[in-house]
Amino acid sequence: MNITLICVGKLKEKYWQDAVLEYTKRISRYFKINIIEVLDEKTPDNLNDGVVKTIKKKEGERILKHISEKDFLICLDIKGKKYSSETFSETFSDILNKSVSNMVFVIGGSVGINDDILKRADLRLSFSDMTFPHQLMRVILLEQIYRGIKIMKNEPYHK
Repeated sequence: MNITLICVGKLKEKYWQDAVLEYTKRISRYFKINIIEVLDEKTPDNLNDGVVKTIKKKEGERILKHISEKDFLICLDIKGKKYSSETFSETFSDILNKSVSNMVFVIGGSVGINDDILKRADLRLSFSDMTFPHQLMRVILLEQIYRGIKIMKNEPYHK
């Protein structure tokens, strides 16, 4: 199985890049992992509903170019379902048992994910009621994927 992260925006700071590199290296021992960065739109200070809708639409078009009908799509969404690490691992395992060849995670930009993509999602996942910067969310997601794999395989993680 392949795991793909589609992320709006680039990681500019080296400490985020290093953390992502570490977790992708760990995950790659089990699954092929690919990270796709799509361009984020500039967010003006005077946001209104129309501007937000336009930003989501443009970023959404960029995201959709990388999603196929066969992909199992998981969107990170503050309104999504919350899991414990163990339950996330069980869900991950269940998805694997469905013979999914590509599991795609989407991390939206600063204004969120376009509704068309959220409707297409097979799963909407939330890590908290809090909002996190997308750079940090990428690291958190990768860490939880790695943790979920370790739990699924009954391998130790932290001592």
